[in-house]
Amino acid sequence: MQSDETHLALIVDDDEVFRDRLRRAFVHRRWDANAVSSGDEALKVARDHSPDLVLVDLRMPGKAGLDVVQELREIDSSVTIIVLTGYGSIPTAISAMKRGADHYLSKPADADQILAVYQSLQSRPGGEPRTSEVPGSVPSLGRVEWEHMQRVIADCGGNISQAARLLGIHRRSLQRKLAKYPPAR
Repeated sequence: MQSDETHLALIVDDDEVFRDRLRRAFVHRRWDANAVSSGDEALKVARDHSPDLVLVDLRMPGKAGLDVVQELREIDSSVTIIVLTGYGSIPTAISAMKRGADHYLSKPADADQILAVYQSLQSRPGGEPRTSEVPGSVPSLGRVEWEHMQRVIADCGGNISQAARLLGIHRRSLQRKLAKYPPAR
């Protein structure tokens, strides 16, 4: 941020390593940053500290990320809410936007990407209110397939054989696809 004004970010993610890395990245960029692991903690911090930016992971134990987004919007209609998820899809993006998110990013997203989105949202002409539009970038088919495979594996507790059966492909084929880097968005 260019101004001397201090901004507060709230990071809501159950992945401790990611959450702490992102918090440190924001602090390095001269933001105050709080990081919490649950939706209930996030709502308490939002009530007590009125953050400028909230980053919410969709998949967390306990209160669902979409519910957190909606409740955050009810607490403060002016807060900027960006949803982060490793399981991105068009339907969840639409649902997040309808519940009150300002933008939707697939993980891995870094602080520079997030702040670029924040800046673009802050510079809306005439202070336009948030809209329920789906973000302009649509993930590639390969990216959607890769994210779906990751979600199925997570749902199977990391069991590749069980995930392959559910996906209807051979275990080795799944392993080959997973060995590649995630396809570009």
